[in-house]
Amino acid sequence: MTTTTPHQGDLPAAGGDRPWADPTLPTGARVEALLAELTTAEKVAQLSSAWEDVEPSGPEVAPGTSLFGKVGDLADTAAHGLGQFTRPYGTVPRAAVEHARLLAERQRQVTAQNRLGIPAMAHEECLTGFTTYGATIYPTSLGMAATFDPDLIGRIGRAIGADLAECGVHQGLAPVVDVIRDYRWGRCEETYGEDPHLVGEIAEAYVLGVQSQGVIATLKHFAGYSASTGGRNHAPVAVGPREFADVVLPPFERLVAAGVGSVMNSYAEIDGEAPAASERLLTGVLRDRWGFEGTVVSDYWSLPFLVTAHRVAADLAAAGVLALRADLDVELPDQRGFGAALLAAVERGEADAADLDRAVRRVLRQKVELGLCDPDWDPRPPGLRAGAIDLDKPANRLLAREAARSSAVLLANDGALPLPAAGRIAVIGPCADDVRTMFGCYSFPNHVLSERDDLGNGVEAVSLRAALVDELPHVRWEFETGCPIRETDRSGIAAAAEAAARADTAVLVVGDKPGMFGIGTSGEGCDVEDLRLPGVQEELVEAVLATGTPTVLVVNSGRPYAVGRFQDTAAAMVQVFLPGEEGGRAVAELLSGRADFTGKLPVQIPRTDGGQPYTYLHPPLADRQSALSNLDPTPAFPFGHGLSYTTFAFDDLTLDRDEVPTDGRFTASVRVRNTGSRPGAETVQLYAVDPVAQVTRPVRALLAFAKVPLAPGEEAVVRFDVHTDRLAFTGLDGRIVEPGEIVLHAGASSGDTPLRTSLHLTGRQRDATVLHHFGARTTVERPAEH
Repeated sequence: MTTTTPHQGDLPAAGGDRPWADPTLPTGARVEALLAELTTAEKVAQLSSAWEDVEPSGPEVAPGTSLFGKVGDLADTAAHGLGQFTRPYGTVPRAAVEHARLLAERQRQVTAQNRLGIPAMAHEECLTGFTTYGATIYPTSLGMAATFDPDLIGRIGRAIGADLAECGVHQGLAPVVDVIRDYRWGRCEETYGEDPHLVGEIAEAYVLGVQSQGVIATLKHFAGYSASTGGRNHAPVAVGPREFADVVLPPFERLVAAGVGSVMNSYAEIDGEAPAASERLLTGVLRDRWGFEGTVVSDYWSLPFLVTAHRVAADLAAAGVLALRADLDVELPDQRGFGAALLAAVERGEADAADLDRAVRRVLRQKVELGLCDPDWDPRPPGLRAGAIDLDKPANRLLAREAARSSAVLLANDGALPLPAAGRIAVIGPCADDVRTMFGCYSFPNHVLSERDDLGNGVEAVSLRAALVDELPHVRWEFETGCPIRETDRSGIAAAAEAAARADTAVLVVGDKPGMFGIGTSGEGCDVEDLRLPGVQEELVEAVLATGTPTVLVVNSGRPYAVGRFQDTAAAMVQVFLPGEEGGRAVAELLSGRADFTGKLPVQIPRTDGGQPYTYLHPPLADRQSALSNLDPTPAFPFGHGLSYTTFAFDDLTLDRDEVPTDGRFTASVRVRNTGSRPGAETVQLYAVDPVAQVTRPVRALLAFAKVPLAPGEEAVVRFDVHTDRLAFTGLDGRIVEPGEIVLHAGASSGDTPLRTSLHLTGRQRDATVLHHFGARTTVERPAEH
């Protein structure tokens, strides 16, 4: 393939006969003018995509490193135009500037081949950062949620969006707003946890950050994907309509209201219905009820799956017709259902021409809004025009370090932390010295290069072992792996126990190494049968703890494992959720005490496997019933839990009123004070309990939260201004706000809420089919002096 660089002016100039290229006209008028010019074949082309696997070249890239096979030549796939390029940066490892040159060449080919010169959009994955070789790797989404800091995640979103925009990428396939229902599911690490309010808060910050840079964010996976039976990827979803409405859907609804540009369907089936072909979901809920005006893109190969997996379509043409009718707009990653098969179906009259126009109109609107139809559009990405592209900028790395520090959760500590600055410390465990154990499954190294260690990571990363040596140079260090991550090799456990016995302190680092479809222990297609640590790591933990040496157990994982049974023998316990390229340094700073822990659990940490699956959003009947069942699902560490090197006290939970109408607002105030000797940050959490309702309700649900930094002795008053929309639930006849008592609890976690008060909702039961208020207005007031 030639790599000649195209230049601006490839598109014909705007004029009276090309009104779609006139940026002075309203967007709608431009879209309609362009739509009227397109032939049926050209319309179908705008709904399709192409995944071109460019042959690797150069000494740094070896053949066969792409994730999937070659899709085809653009001469075949874009003869009449093209909707999107699939992962032009995220398929093979090469320098970003070379990717940019190739993308510019592909854009030149597409605009030259289609009659009206319409460019294609480009999309990429961006869950833990831009998924390309050499881009910053941030903590996983579960780690981002553990920060309980939407402002920080908004800054990460802006940084990721800026990197995508610099490279000419128009759409990012993130965030995942699925709410975790079963920790065995491999994609837990990609989510923002098990509470829909927390998911919505963090996801909205991320989406607004990405889209502030002119890049379209994509909600995944609409809907129900994370509630699959048995925690198995692509398994059917068996949830009741109230759980679906009150737990699964709220983050999607909130992000649609916030203006997200795109939504991706779920692979799963819901009561026999495939979301990619669901008019009920894509039209009835997403479009008609919520008013979504963006594009719905298919998850990869969702249309062929309608034939092969769901068996609701006889062939690809029928799959394309079903998806188009249901309001799905763009097929990714290629054009099996929306390519020649759909064109033939339209020509045979099997697909409605109005449905086709509807989808094309949405695609063209986004292209016009992105400037792709302007006469001065330049196919060269901005970074290529500038002559250099750095996707791991120093500012990005500092942001990744801040996020990694903020995402680590101190579960327990009997005084073993901070680590001593001298003496003998043994660092043990398979996750202590392997930097890829710190990356999520959608990081480029684990997503694409999981079996190519020889190609490196593309970014500089330091293991926790190496970072600890740098952090505490006067310590005498000893290291033992102990055992592999997943293989049942016990040969190193004895040596690890001996090293621990010789040491004054042991730091034991266990957990996951993510990958795809069974390659890893966490990630897409890496589901588990139970919540024990992978391989024989639990035997390693038991052997080290049996030595009696004070041991700091660090669990670095993509899901919560049932490690609660170790809390009585471990001297301290830390949970990190795959903290990214700066994870080693960040965790070392925390263990040494140079930085303080501020993370909170976005999931529970189970004590044992008994009673799973079990989330904190459960009704009273799911609580421990010792007289009825021998299984105790009570977690070792509850949702929202997280300790610090300082201490905090809560008092004075007050309301600005005792009664509020079912369509009204109230303000809850909580005072928090740093009662310790060092600076820290506490996350004030407000929970709601509906003690009597027409249907069963959760024993408590997160209503609002605020992360508050405090100096020693400093106090602050946190005020949460809450609309009663936040108390809506699906009753016997639809979503309502019901009059009656609401009990409010406040504190440091869902299991530590020392403050309590009551609020009475008055007036009539209110219909809440359409919500207008999703978060809480939060203010933090500090005395002038403390």
